[in-house]
Amino acid sequence: MDTVTLRPGDVTLAEWRAIYRGVDVRLDPASAPAIAASAASVGRIVAKGEPAYGINTGFGKLASVRIEAGDLATLQRNIVLSHAAGVGEPSPIPVARLMLALKLASLAQGASGVAPATIALLEALLAKGLTPVIPCQGSVGASGDLAPLAHMATVLIGVGEVFVGGERRPAAEALAAAGLTPLELGPKEGLALLNGTQFSTANALAALFEAERVFQAALVTGALSTEAAKGSDTPFDHRIHVLRRQPGQIETGDALRRLMAGSAIRASHLKDDERVQDPYCLRCQPQVMGAALDVLRQAATTLGYEANGVSDNPLIFSDTDEALSGGNFHAEPVAFAADMIALAICEIGSLAERRVAMLVDPALSGLPAFLTPKPGLNSGFMIPQVTAAALVSENKQMAYPASVDSIPTSANQEDHVSMAAHGARRLHAMAQNAASVVGIELLAAAQGCDFHAPLRSSNPLEAARARVRAEVPHLSDDRHFHPDLVAAIALVRSGALTENLDLPGVA
Repeated sequence: MDTVTLRPGDVTLAEWRAIYRGVDVRLDPASAPAIAASAASVGRIVAKGEPAYGINTGFGKLASVRIEAGDLATLQRNIVLSHAAGVGEPSPIPVARLMLALKLASLAQGASGVAPATIALLEALLAKGLTPVIPCQGSVGASGDLAPLAHMATVLIGVGEVFVGGERRPAAEALAAAGLTPLELGPKEGLALLNGTQFSTANALAALFEAERVFQAALVTGALSTEAAKGSDTPFDHRIHVLRRQPGQIETGDALRRLMAGSAIRASHLKDDERVQDPYCLRCQPQVMGAALDVLRQAATTLGYEANGVSDNPLIFSDTDEALSGGNFHAEPVAFAADMIALAICEIGSLAERRVAMLVDPALSGLPAFLTPKPGLNSGFMIPQVTAAALVSENKQMAYPASVDSIPTSANQEDHVSMAAHGARRLHAMAQNAASVVGIELLAAAQGCDFHAPLRSSNPLEAARARVRAEVPHLSDDRHFHPDLVAAIALVRSGALTENLDLPGVA
């Protein structure tokens, strides 16, 4: 798709994925009446003169402090500036852009009281490629992702920085160059921009989409490793998996069997093979990878709800002119989803590393030691397996659930927090680690299959091997290994390895 039209409350996971991958975004014009009605409702609430949290009061522990009408604009500007207290590296541009789109879709549902001009400026930032510079640390995942969202909101008032064409520029300068005018925020607008789970959700969704690519690539490399080791496809028989009734297991087993169908390598050892069973890293791929798929899909369901929901506070109900204060900003659902994704990523990489270890061991694989024709003189794949082991251990350390942690903030007013932001943000490194492990397996499995020439594998696996060999030649003698790894990992992360293959995904 070239453009995603945001239909507030009804955006598909595939559309969020496309936005993350860089397609253009526009807001459905049909959302305009609800936006206008919500803004008008805030105006009527202000006119009543009665205390309304976040509209004419302080925030958090200062909610009991009444703000005079003449100071309401200053109140909203102050909350944006004071809360822009994040630290650390800037969020990746695709994640920050996805965060913008999530916030736009949330505000456009007409429950946040923001003015049409604010919506228009958010949409213009996306359309003109102005992406706020958002430090990635500072949110505990409750009362909204306050600090990151504040850095996003500062751009709307001409403060802070944006990325334009990959370069950092002052927000005021970039807005002017794009023909855009900074806002003066009205009642409720600053709080509406800051409250919400869009930073946590954007990071979790981005990691989900990266994990999906790693999962699919690992199906291909797992099948290729099975071929390299002359393993059996019998454990992938559909009849085995339907008896267990686990959906992901059934789909994964079917996918692995399809990938190996028609292989001459497999046909070569259908008879007189002394081995009775393959090691678990081959035989139990449907059970392990299928379970990971089910977990990723459950996380996808939760994140789909969150991405289409409203996590602002207070919420404006324009039919009754009520501002109801609740706790939709608490990101516990996102925290749980992030922890589930972490577990799946960890296991995908762990199983792939075990297959690499199996392939380099001649006692298990039947292949030359460390997959080199001249072991001893050459080290072959000895150290890439060590690298894979190191990455798997890093992921194990990072997989500890973030959602079980909490630390009180805001003078104990916010006494239980979700840690969703940290839980989601750490997934990027985990997904990259797992992609690197699968990239190492891709090289090892292709090398292993080379030793079976002139026998060929199935059409899908030979296409994958040809894709690798277009970038990385067969390893006859030791050479500088790092460029080979970079090329293989890029094939995994880009999705090029799995193009046009019928593989299960998260949605």
